[in-house]
Amino acid sequence: MKHLLETKHLLQARAVEFAYGSGPPVIRGVSLGVPAGSLCAVIGSNGCGKSTLVRLFAGLLAPGKGEILLGGEALRSIPRRLAARQVAYVPQTNRLAFPFTALEVVLAGRSPYTPRFRFENMHDRECALAALEAVEAVQLAGRRVTELSGGERQMVSVARALAQEPRCLLLDEPSAALDLKHRAMLVRTLAARRESQGLTALVVTHDLHLIDPVFDYVFALRCGELIAEGKPAEVLTGGVLASIYDDPYVRTRRVDGRTLIWSC
Repeated sequence: MKHLLETKHLLQARAVEFAYGSGPPVIRGVSLGVPAGSLCAVIGSNGCGKSTLVRLFAGLLAPGKGEILLGGEALRSIPRRLAARQVAYVPQTNRLAFPFTALEVVLAGRSPYTPRFRFENMHDRECALAALEAVEAVQLAGRRVTELSGGERQMVSVARALAQEPRCLLLDEPSAALDLKHRAMLVRTLAARRESQGLTALVVTHDLHLIDPVFDYVFALRCGELIAEGKPAEVLTGGVLASIYDDPYVRTRRVDGRTLIWSC
């Protein structure tokens, strides 16, 4: 893999600001670039703007100031259907209220490629099943999503995003409902797609122990501002973590190429 500084940015935020309604800014002048073919994490305390930033990159929100770029083009100028072939988004919560099967939900990820008023074809079905298999959830294909656990629903949502075959995957706390095994499996899946397909992934996470050494880059937010960015070993330090979590007791230690983190 090329050095990150030599790799073209797939997603960029340029001096982006955003506020909900007449409230204070949630994102404050953030400028950052997500390198193509990299696995990046966004970290920070609750309410610091992580989810808002990812939703801006997904095109679900429009910045009040600044610009979001996808492949060097203004995201707002790219037709939604074309943008959906480039970027897939997995939200923090799953609102799957209708009793569709897991396979039907994952097939919805093929909509950017399906002509209007036509059903999915065999290739779409194969893509959906392959996506379920990638997250070790193919056994759920025929089950109703209303009968699944929170963790199982989350894996179905990730599979739907993978079936979209995006260049970039945006995930907002995807491991929140997952057990330890499936959290590690999800990270391995993203890393494998990065290596085999050049997938770019931007992941909002509180699972700091899963970041190093698999992730390539980390962005740290505090009160809507980007206060640190770099390789995991450069950002996952006691000083940075104490600042973003407002916790003077946080401690870190490098052991066998990994960063151990605890608070005492």
